Amino acid sequence: MAKWIRCERGGAAAFGELTGEHVALHRGDLFGEHEPTGESVPLADVRVLTPCVPSKFIGLWNNDRPNAEKQGLAHPAHPLYFIKPASSYCAHGEGIHAPPWYDGRVIYEGELGLVIGQRCSQASEAEAAAAIFGVTCINDVTALDLLHADASFAQWTRAKGMDGFGVFGPVIATGLDITTLSVRTRVNGRERQNFACSGMIFSAAQIVSALSRDMTLEPGDVIACGTSLGVLPMRAGTDIEVEIDGVGVLKNTYLGPRGDTALAVQSAASSN
Repeated sequence: MAKWIRCERGGAAAFGELTGEHVALHRGDLFGEHEPTGESVPLADVRVLTPCVPSKFIGLWNNDRPNAEKQGLAHPAHPLYFIKPASSYCAHGEGIHAPPWYDGRVIYEGELGLVIGQRCSQASEAEAAAAIFGVTCINDVTALDLLHADASFAQWTRAKGMDGFGVFGPVIATGLDITTLSVRTRVNGRERQNFACSGMIFSAAQIVSALSRDMTLEPGDVIACGTSLGVLPMRAGTDIEVEIDGVGVLKNTYLGPRGDTALAVQSAASSN
């Protein structure tokens, strides 16, 4: 098992294996050939980036049995999904903003993320399982009031694809048994979500296999496997932590609409 992290050091992006509070730097391609440089740097001395730069960030909806049962949703025959654009990517520790014009509800969604390690197209379930490099933590941020603002068209891309709404990291963990993992989400330190990945309607291999029949998956692509019960709106200054054992904690602060940063920071400081 290993934890791979991507970081900025001296103005340049680097990657390496996270061991405790140090990053053992590597050269090469994380999803291809790479080797250690022999240099180790303190985690405190670098800025954490998203652990990869996906060509696609795919998110699933209605993939959790308890959530589906509570909402009276039928199990889908094929994974139901949307795509977040690259401009939405947000790393561990970064602030999350809504657009300056949006004053509606913004919700967190803690999720398990799959990271693809090799090109995958028309894959069997066995091939799909082999194509999964590792897993990461996801916060699938959503502007909830936009989803059904137009009765004629559900706006999944707009509601979930805004700048900073695709939060993932801090690492990619390899060698974990996905069926044994659980996702926990804390809001200002209070646990709001705690669900087992074994409750997914589609398994990790089924998800990757099905998606690969629709589009070619590339190394570094990320798939958010869907959330469960406990999703709530966030207020400016809210700290959100998504934790998965063996992966770590993805922590960010929701700062409200962009342009209200000073107010959000003041709110966050007063709540600590």
